[in-house]
Amino acid sequence: MALLETRHLSKVYGLHTDTEFVALHDINFEVEEGEMICIMGPSGSGKSTFINAISTIDYPTSGNVLIDGEEVRALTGKQIGRFRSSTLGFIFQNYNLLDTHTLYENIAMPMSLAKVNQKEQAKRIKELADYLGITACLNKYPNACSGGQKQRAAICRALVNEPKIIVADEPTGNLDSKNSKRLMDVFKDLNDQGVTIIMVTHDALVASYSSRFVYLHDGRIETELRRGDLSQDEYFEKIMAINARESQEVLKQ
Repeated sequence: MALLETRHLSKVYGLHTDTEFVALHDINFEVEEGEMICIMGPSGSGKSTFINAISTIDYPTSGNVLIDGEEVRALTGKQIGRFRSSTLGFIFQNYNLLDTHTLYENIAMPMSLAKVNQKEQAKRIKELADYLGITACLNKYPNACSGGQKQRAAICRALVNEPKIIVADEPTGNLDSKNSKRLMDVFKDLNDQGVTIIMVTHDALVASYSSRFVYLHDGRIETELRRGDLSQDEYFEKIMAINARESQEVLKQ
């Protein structure tokens, strides 16, 4: 059984109005445990809408989202909150850290919601902060930290409840090349440990770290590519070729 599955997933904004816009069209998609999937596509292709729908941030207009065989839309509000804190970890391009809280407090927040005791919170935060190299920043506020430090704090926050799935929306979008590589090395290490990762990116080099590449266009999955036995360089070249081909198709329309 797939860890995550969508069946005939569709999302329409402004339904039955003059501004109706179909963001996702009848998407059937499966994610196996331990995969790292990168989703690419032009602006407006439905990338963020798709990961928001599969991670309960937003709800589809029609279709189903199942995680471990359980229909997400059938959960109560309390069950969804528990599901988000225990099964999913979120990482966003703009970090979503609270400026009025230290990095430590931001990282601790999901554990507080899950009623994890203070001693266990401190233990987990120390382990993750050491792992990601931000121990010295834990008592700083976000506005006193670099982009790379804030993004690593956001990763810590996503990991503290040991989720099955990490969902990341353009996590390298605000990072320089050095910090982007460092972040992707962390993701690869996490994936090697069995964490499932679904990530939106605009960067083909970032996508080349994945085990599966998905190209969205106009709310539809146009192309899928599995890395298999390809080297990272070979995989990167194929991703670049798909992007070039799809871009040419857009220009012809």
